[in-house]
Amino acid sequence: MEIAEFQDLKEEKFCANQLKEETANIAKKIEILEISKRKLLGQGIGSCSMNELQEIDNQLERSLKIIRARKSQLFKDEIQRLKERERLLREENARLSEKCGGVRPAALELPVDLTRPAQLTEKDKCSRMETDLNIGLPDIGWS
Repeated sequence: MEIAEFQDLKEEKFCANQLKEETANIAKKIEILEISKRKLLGQGIGSCSMNELQEIDNQLERSLKIIRARKSQLFKDEIQRLKERERLLREENARLSEKCGGVRPAALELPVDLTRPAQLTEKDKCSRMETDLNIGLPDIGWS
């Protein structure tokens, strides 16, 4: 065996050993991440100390804060998008109304205030129905 072949073989063994060590390290990291994930999901926390439980609680609170902030931003963006769409539809409606001779339906004159509860008319008040919820067998006098 020549010196060059011996050095190549030695280098290959060194690389193989490095890869084995790196693989073992990655496997340990994966195991730690899986344990952490299970704890965050509430599994396997019976053996956790008070400090570990507090840290899990803190992590969940931070995660919820981020999730809620993102959800809130998505709602705000959607509201802005819908307001813009409403504006465009009102403009289109005005153009079409003008094109049809300026006739506008009365419902379009005043915007609906969705923040106030609807006012019930006398007809609505009279048509309300009382209902009872009974759970169990009906009481029909069996003995």
